[in-house]
Amino acid sequence: MRPTKVRLDNVTKTFSGARQVTALENVSLDIAEEEFVSIVGPSGCGKSTLLRLVADLYPPSSGTVEIATSKPGRPKTAMVFQEHALFPWLSVRDNVMFGPRNRKVPKKEAGEVADAQLDRLGLSRFKDFYPHQLSGGMKQRVGIARALAQDAEILLMDEPLGALDAQTRTLLQEQILELRQESKPTVLYITHAIDEAVFLSDRVVLMSARPGRVREIINIEFGAERSPDLRGTEEFASLSQDIWVHLRDEVQAAMAEGS
Repeated sequence: MRPTKVRLDNVTKTFSGARQVTALENVSLDIAEEEFVSIVGPSGCGKSTLLRLVADLYPPSSGTVEIATSKPGRPKTAMVFQEHALFPWLSVRDNVMFGPRNRKVPKKEAGEVADAQLDRLGLSRFKDFYPHQLSGGMKQRVGIARALAQDAEILLMDEPLGALDAQTRTLLQEQILELRQESKPTVLYITHAIDEAVFLSDRVVLMSARPGRVREIINIEFGAERSPDLRGTEEFASLSQDIWVHLRDEVQAAMAEGS
């Protein structure tokens, strides 16, 4: 059994303002080392809030969030956002080097790390380009390379493919699958797309309408060495449909609340 890398124990997050909003309520979840876990749920159910709690961008209102560290000085988390969030004044290579350099990694070593990640994602010949010269899909690949270059304990991905067209999204799903098979990172992945979650994940966590609670956890039994052909199988379609059946009531509840 793989050791636990991330543990959320009875986590609640409430935001105060003109009116108090509870985004998450009593969420408990363990993520094992090298596990790929996707969070799926209706809009407004606290998926991104959960990710930011793990990233320590928000403190929980109650409960605890723990990340097991493997070596001193290693960052706990690295994030990939729906919008690439690249620095427009830096080249592709310098964007990817930013994390290591910010940790005081020597420039030569940081450059080698960046070159390795850009090569892995097929971006080596674009390393001297600037973000405005890239397509949306390429910007997201640079964002993924930048996160990987940080060598963090866990990779947090907040709908990284949500803004892309269907064909680009499909190709990047396959690149993320290859990355998973090669590097075996621990990943917490947010998506609205059930088929994407099934294709990439070891487990899929279904969230309720707000306040977000864990409604169900679905084990994906296709194994890590899956191929793009999986999408065309009866088993894949059946599991995706089963997840939608579990989720439909929560989506309807969120719509009724105006989320």
